[in-house]
Amino acid sequence: MISEAPPFWWRKADWRAWLLLPLSFLYGRIAGHRMAHARRASVPVPVICVGNFTVGGAGKTPTALTIARAAKAKGLKPGFLSRGYGGSLDVTTVVDPDHHRAVAVGDEPLLLAQEALTVISRRRVEGAARLVAEGAELIIMDDGFQSARLAIDYALLVIDATRGLGNGHIVPGGPVRAPIRQQLRHATALLKVGGGNAADRIVRMAARAAKPYFTASLKVRGDNTLAGTKVLAFAGIADPSKFFRTVESRGAEITVAKSFGDHEHLTEEEIDDILTTAEHQGLLIVTTSKDFVRLSGHPGKAARLAEKSRVIEIDMVFDDHLAPSLIIDRAIIACRERRLREMKPASQGNPGKAEPQF
Repeated sequence: MISEAPPFWWRKADWRAWLLLPLSFLYGRIAGHRMAHARRASVPVPVICVGNFTVGGAGKTPTALTIARAAKAKGLKPGFLSRGYGGSLDVTTVVDPDHHRAVAVGDEPLLLAQEALTVISRRRVEGAARLVAEGAELIIMDDGFQSARLAIDYALLVIDATRGLGNGHIVPGGPVRAPIRQQLRHATALLKVGGGNAADRIVRMAARAAKPYFTASLKVRGDNTLAGTKVLAFAGIADPSKFFRTVESRGAEITVAKSFGDHEHLTEEEIDDILTTAEHQGLLIVTTSKDFVRLSGHPGKAARLAEKSRVIEIDMVFDDHLAPSLIIDRAIIACRERRLREMKPASQGNPGKAEPQF
C-alpha cells in the first residue's frame, strides 16, 4: 500500500488523476475483489478496526487511543494490533516503550504502547493470536481495514472533514484505497473529524446505506498556551498542515514551518538545520508526539532536539462522550454472535457445549 500522498491527490482532479485512471480502475478492481473474497481468521475476543477510506492520516491513532481508554474504564484489558509501519522488525513483537525505538517498531506503535499492550506484526492474524496469549480482552487494530485477514467485529472508518476523499480517485490517481461502495459495505460506522464539509458526501452515502456516524474533533491536551510565541514547527506526519493549524490555534506565530514525509526519520543535517535556525532566530521548537518518539532514545543531535522540543499532544474527543463505550459494547455483541455462528456446526447434538465468553 502506498503510504505517501502526492499533493495533487488532495486537490480537484487534474490531468494527472485522469491520466492514471486506467491504473486506478485496475487497482480498485483488485482491492475490491480482495475485500469481498477475503477469508478472515477468527480470534476469541472482540476486534475493533480503526481505519480510513484513504491513504494518509485522518486521525486513526488518536481514535484508537481514545477507544482503549474507554475500554480500560470499563474494566477491560485492550491490546493494540499494528503493522509497525516505519519499523525494521519483521517478526511479531510485543512493543516495549522503555526498550524499543521507532526505527525498529515504528512511531505509532510506540505511542500506542504507552497506553496499552501493543503488538506489531506484518501478519495480523499471528499478531492477534499473540495479543490473546498476552491476555488482551479486546483487540484494537490501527489501520488494516482493506487488507486484514482477521475477522472484524466493528469497523470504524475515520474521515477528515477538511480533506475528505481528496480528488475522489483511487490509488494511484488519488488517495482512495478501494471503491467507496465496497468499503462502505464492510464498514460498521463512520467517524467524521473536524468541522469542515469535505466529508459530507460520504456521510450522506453512509446514511443511505444505514451506517451510523459519529463526530469528533482533535483537542490539544492540557494548557499548551503559546499566545504570542514565535515558533519553529516541524512535522513528519501525513498532513503537516493540520499540525500547523493546531499550533496556530494555540496563539503561536509560526515563523518557520518544516514538513517532512510521514514516518520519516530526520537526518543529522535536517536536525542540525532545525536547531541552528531556531537558535539564530530565537524560536521555540514545537513538534508532534510521533516526531518526538522518532527522536527518543537516540544520542547526539537527536537527543538535543528532543530536549529542546515542546510536544503538542492531541486527543480525539467524541462529541458524544458515550460513543467510544457504545462502540466497544457493539463490538462485544458482534463478537458473541460471531462466536456462536462458528460454534453452531460443532455444537449440533451437543447441547451442553459452553457458550463463548464474549
